[in-house]
This record gives sequence, structure tokens and C-alpha cells, in this order.
Amino acid sequence: MSASASQALAYLEELPLTVHKKLYQQPSTVLAIFRCMLPHLAKTIVMAMLYMTGPLPIADLDAWVREDARSEKDKAVSNLESLHIINLEQESPKQYTYRLNAGFARSLRQALTGGGSHASFGVPPSQPDPERVDLAFLDEYARKRWETILYYMVASTSGLANAESLGSGVNDGTKTLLRNGEFVRVIHGKAHITEKGFSFVLQEVNSQVWSLLLIYLKHAEQLQMSEVDILSFIFMLGSLELGQDYSTETLSPTQQKMLEDLSALGIVYCSSKSSTRFYPTRLATTLTSEAGALSTVEPVIANALDAPSQGSSGKGYIIVETNYRLYAYTSSHLQIAVLNLFVKLTSRFPNLVAGKLTKESVRRANGLGISASQIIDYLATHAHPQMQKNNPVLPPTVMDQIRLWEYEGERIQTTDGYLMKDFRDEIEYNEIRAYTESLGILVWRNDHKRFLFLDRLEQVKLYMENKKNRGRSQASK
Repeated sequence: MSASASQALAYLEELPLTVHKKLYQQPSTVLAIFRCMLPHLAKTIVMAMLYMTGPLPIADLDAWVREDARSEKDKAVSNLESLHIINLEQESPKQYTYRLNAGFARSLRQALTGGGSHASFGVPPSQPDPERVDLAFLDEYARKRWETILYYMVASTSGLANAESLGSGVNDGTKTLLRNGEFVRVIHGKAHITEKGFSFVLQEVNSQVWSLLLIYLKHAEQLQMSEVDILSFIFMLGSLELGQDYSTETLSPTQQKMLEDLSALGIVYCSSKSSTRFYPTRLATTLTSEAGALSTVEPVIANALDAPSQGSSGKGYIIVETNYRLYAYTSSHLQIAVLNLFVKLTSRFPNLVAGKLTKESVRRANGLGISASQIIDYLATHAHPQMQKNNPVLPPTVMDQIRLWEYEGERIQTTDGYLMKDFRDEIEYNEIRAYTESLGILVWRNDHKRFLFLDRLEQVKLYMENKKNRGRSQASK
């Protein structure tokens, strides 16, 4: 599962049953969730139950799974339950079963077999577009819109002369979105990137898009927009054909209002505000794609952060020496602006910039909220192919010194979450620890004191409750 799908899954799991029921009325939404947000075993369970005439006994599900894959099965069941795709029912005092959500099953069957007049996969206009645009235009439009957003985030902080003009095309709605997501903070009328914003810049483009869309969703009520309509439209965009135009007449008022906001992000293209048709860009059509399909976004949209001069892969342009000198083979204004956040740049040539990692430049970045680990990760991720052959990629002396400069500032980081303690015994502690590690929600642990610190708790509650129910079921046999 890709990082972007994990973000979306975490958001969906927190929604109540009433919202899930409305979402599952749309085949495009159900198909998107099934394709890219469920683990492989969860998909297998759903397909096994899709045409069943009755519920599935827990004992039968346990019999399908090998003993060494029980933790994987528990995780899959937990995902399905938190999304209300399957529900645990008690058929009798001695038997518990799982039943597939009727609305989800109906929409998935319809998505797989076709038919119906739901229009959830978009409706092409009846007349051809006299001003039709091609794929090259859509790719260039999406790339420019997304680069402008990233320029805006690093503009004032980077200190480069032309950075602010390059990021001046961001509209007020997008600026508000970035502030609400705490990616930038505005000081004296200028945007300054935050630690969270720097993490955002380091993400793959698809994850960046989902990050902004999830913030958009969280403020739906404030915008007086329907959360269900927003989600349905996002999932619909992921199922549309790149290069095909679609009618706006079948969209709800919320979805028509979204077009202007999504156009500013480069996710869709509309020739004008009054246009009755829209084109999805590559940013839209990969929203609900498998991880492998997302690579099509990178060369077209993400070349802002990956130097095109470094061979076919387009990645790797930074060389770091043991004397802290840095050379970046790039002509990208955005790449240079990002480097200037934590590097003292000294020289610039047509396809090369040179500089040095200094105590002052790293401490300045730390003051902006950019951590030493983020700087190291960025340099390692974008290291030149020759450096990628080293193990570790960066010189150890450089990594240690960056960390030491940060420690000198005595920075303290806080993380919101939940502390679990007072486990019944060592066995229960180890089971919960392994489960939370597999979900990726374990932030910190102390095996000696049996402490677990988690950033989410909902799935663990479901896991423990279901384990208790299964124990009762087995005890009553």
C-alpha cells in the first residue's frame, strides 16, 4: 500500500457508519477503496464473501488462514471492520459471524459487472469540445500549478531573489489550505515553511496531493460543503480517463464548487469558471492508483524536485563531501530554493550550484522547524548515483555533525498520542506491540515497563474487542 493510500485509509477509518453508508452508494467510491486502500488479504476476504448468500462464520475464516499469517489476517479484518465493510454479528450464543455491508457489496458488484445509471464514473459531454486540449497541455498545466505551490512554500524562507515572484500565482484558497495544514506560517505578511511543510515537500507528489485534499475534507463543514460529496468526487476523479473531457451537469453543487479549488491545485483543468466541462489531469487520475502506477506522475509532474539531467531515472543530483561542501547538478529554481533552506550557497552556474553545510545554515533551518533527520533524509534521497553506491550514502562525519549542531540548540519535539500500560501479562503486551508495529502506529515503546505510545487508538480498540468476542465464542463451544 502506498503512503498516499495509507493517509486516505486512516482518514476513512475515523468516519462514522452513517458517512460510510452514503459513500458506499457510489460504485466508483467502492471500487477505489477496494483497489488501493485494502491490504491484499482484505481484498481476498471481500471477494470470497461478495456472492455469498449468508454470513461467514469466524471459524471458517480462521480455517482459511495459515497459523503463521494470523497477525496479517487480524490486520485485514481490523481494516474491514473500521471501514464498516464487514460487521461482526452473533448468530447464536455459540457462533459469531461476519456479514458484508449490503451497500458496499451491491456497489462493488455493479462496478465490476457494469450497468446502472448512477453516473459515478463521470459522463462525457454529448458534443465534442471545440477547444479540446491534449495530454501535453494537461501535464504542463498540472506541473506549473504544483510547482507554483511549492515555490510559495519555500519562497520567503529560502532568501533567493526570484523565489517570491515564482510563487506569486497561488490563490487565496490554496494559501488558506496550506495555513490550515500548518505547512506554512505567515509572519509579517510572508509565508515561512514549517517542519511539517518541509516533510510535505519531501513526499512523493501523490502523497502531497492527498495531504492537501485531506485538509480540504477536514474543513468541509467550515466551507459549507458536503463531506460525502467531496469524497465521492475525489474517488470519481481517480477512475476517470486521462485526456477525456467530462460534463459538469451531473455534479452536485458541492462538486461544482470544488472544480475551482481543484483547478487551482492543477488536479483538474477548466477553460473558464463558466465552462460546462472539465478535464482531469494526471494528478487526478492517479489518486486511487496502485503504487506502481504512481510512477507515471513522477517524470511528468515531479521533475521540480528530481533533476532531469541525471539520466533516465531523473533522480540524484547532490554530492556531499566530508569537508561539508555540497555540489548540486541542477538548474531547477525550486531545488535551489529548497537547498538554500539549510545550505550556505556560494556559487551558481548554468547547471550547478555549490555551497557548504555550516553550523549557521543548519541551525537556521532548525529554527524554522526543519530537523536534522529531515535534512539528512533529503540529502540521502537526492544523492548523486555515484554516492548512492556508498553505504551509508552520506559521509558519517557529515551526518553526525548535522545532528550535533541540532543538539546544541536543545530542541524538544512533542508528539500527540496515547499511552498504553497495565497489560495483563507479557503475552498480551507482545501481541499488542506486534499488532501496532504492523499497522505503523507505534511511536515509542518500553519493553521493561510494558509501555506503548501510539498515534492512533481506534484500530487497537477494535482489535482487542474482537479478540475478546472470539475468545467468548471459542469458550462457549
